[in-house]
Amino acid sequence: MIAPGASFKDNLQQLPTIDGVKRIDLIDGAGTVVASIENQPGKQGSFAVYQYLRQEFGTLDAAAADHGLALFAEHTADAQSRPGAHPNIDRLLAIASGGPALDMVVVRAD
Repeated sequence: MIAPGASFKDNLQQLPTIDGVKRIDLIDGAGTVVASIENQPGKQGSFAVYQYLRQEFGTLDAAAADHGLALFAEHTADAQSRPGAHPNIDRLLAIASGGPALDMVVVRAD
């Protein structure tokens, strides 16, 4: 497990490659896909964090969410001050503060 630093950019450089992965589906306890994160420009930082959390934790629970918030570094404080501006961080904040855990399914590119 990597030790997050104070810079999101630096943390991203430590994460595994996202090559060959199309998206990550987030699934609630009822088996419903509640969100998907696509491997596309503008979302690749979040995508890399969530893929890493899946590899390290298996489930997006409070421990995984806390680690993810540390990886997002300076963006976490921005998300806290501007709810809705960073939905993928908002999701981690909700889970870290007691929200229900989510399963994560990695969908490989064809």
